[in-house]
Amino acid sequence: MAETEHGRGDHRTLTRMTMREVGFNTPLEQCPALILNADYRPLSYFPLSIWPWQEAVKAIFRGSVHVISEYDRMVHSPTDQMKLPSVLVLKDYISHNRQPVFTRFNLFLRDRWSCQYCGDEYKTHDLTFDHVIPRALGGGTNWENIVAACQPCNLKKGSKLPRECNMHPLRKPHQPSLGELQACGRHFPPSFLHESWSDYLYWDTELDSDV
Repeated sequence: MAETEHGRGDHRTLTRMTMREVGFNTPLEQCPALILNADYRPLSYFPLSIWPWQEAVKAIFRGSVHVISEYDRMVHSPTDQMKLPSVLVLKDYISHNRQPVFTRFNLFLRDRWSCQYCGDEYKTHDLTFDHVIPRALGGGTNWENIVAACQPCNLKKGSKLPRECNMHPLRKPHQPSLGELQACGRHFPPSFLHESWSDYLYWDTELDSDV
């Protein structure tokens, strides 16, 4: 529902809103909102920038977003009602950091959840990370010296140099750009994608070309 219909709203009214089913029996927990930056691109692809319905409704009442699309579900207060938003766009553009933060999650994302020694893909809890040049031999804990590794390969390599055990990373470790991580994230779409999001997400698809 557009801001002109609700304005900034009364936050006390917002907190009194309760669930009422209208049309579909989909639980509210399955009605998140896709959040777009002011340029109509997702804030991030993986994890996908989505808010739970409560946060989405609060943002509408704060007047910080425009509603682009809605679900066929509604929430009611004693004096008001509104459809739950499925796509929101921020009114103010959020600048992205030039370089992604060096975290375990981003490391696994860069390496696409695959061991850089055997090449097999793993779940997060089955992956660890390895210093290509062991710390005991002067190797740093940074993008250029850390790779994702499964536990068997990590144990096999131990504190040896790659040439000593003939275990070399499949891809040279490097500091990724934000764009690279976004591209990697597009290979791992979430399990729930609402049809109203399709115009804003491109999960490994190519547009048809007449050329």
